[in-house]
Amino acid sequence: MTETDHYATFDAGDVQLVSGQVFPTMKLAYKTYGSLNAARDNVIVYPTSFSAQHVDTHWLIAPDGVLDPERYFIVIPNLFGNGLSSSPSNSPDAWSDGRYPLVTYHDAVAVQHRLLVEHLQVERIELVYGWSMGGMQAYHWAALYPDMVERVAVVCGSARCAPFNHVFLEGVKAAIQADPAYQNGRFVTQPTVGMRAMGRVYAGWALSHAFYREEAWRGLGYVSCEDFLTRSWDGAFARRAGDDLLAQIATWQNGDVSACARFGGDLTKALAAITARVLLMPGATDSYFQPSDNADELPLLVNARSSELAPIPSIYGHRAGNPIHIPADRAFLRQKVEELLTS
Repeated sequence: MTETDHYATFDAGDVQLVSGQVFPTMKLAYKTYGSLNAARDNVIVYPTSFSAQHVDTHWLIAPDGVLDPERYFIVIPNLFGNGLSSSPSNSPDAWSDGRYPLVTYHDAVAVQHRLLVEHLQVERIELVYGWSMGGMQAYHWAALYPDMVERVAVVCGSARCAPFNHVFLEGVKAAIQADPAYQNGRFVTQPTVGMRAMGRVYAGWALSHAFYREEAWRGLGYVSCEDFLTRSWDGAFARRAGDDLLAQIATWQNGDVSACARFGGDLTKALAAITARVLLMPGATDSYFQPSDNADELPLLVNARSSELAPIPSIYGHRAGNPIHIPADRAFLRQKVEELLTS
């Protein structure tokens, strides 16, 4: 393990992926907040979301925030493909025949589990909390390690990528791949036109019809819709390498908690393996992680100690689950997570 720029790196070695392919010298970047108690059981795992690094999501960790570092030891594992953990941009030896391997949530959570058990010597997790792709990881944690996970909060996420969600991502992927820098399955230089196109496509999905109809962007400090698109979305993904974004899209599209030997593609069996207390918080107006997905999952959580579906009452669409600038949505998350932690 090494310390770099105030975050740590867990060296997982050569890792055999679910696909059977071996990923050489896999590395998991992570950041911790707060302190372990004597029993080593005050742990919250908070995986990152699409394109995000820990610095993008740690804003909700505060004594008066959603996750309290004065009470809990919070671990943010950076999802593979985000540019800090092993990614196309920093793992040249992982490319085989010009292709980067598919890294699934099963692969990611297995390495995160090793970090917790082998390095941090943690055997009990109070809560796994995640938004979007982080929420999908939370579901995987609960199903794969039921004896370890006490609670999960799935925020704007699902147990598997719905077909409609998959098609949304096809549009995002097509936009960035239309850049002339994309050649023979990878980017030869950092895309520019494709990044802007990707941001414009994403802007229509990440927020809701009501958000634009009511011009809610004004409350965020923008003077027009075009100003919002230009300043908030045109460069939203440019800080990440194009190949890294494609790798995470592949992880997302192939997300399915049941897609492993243990569950054999049977979602009912996978969700029945969960014994944790489960809080499902979809965004009420989320376009691609739609509340109906969680509503369909809820009756399959037959062995969960408790399960609750609590849609976030917001016009901010998918962004309601990451409400850094939305006080009402942030207060809703804080209240529901506090109720879950004290249950």
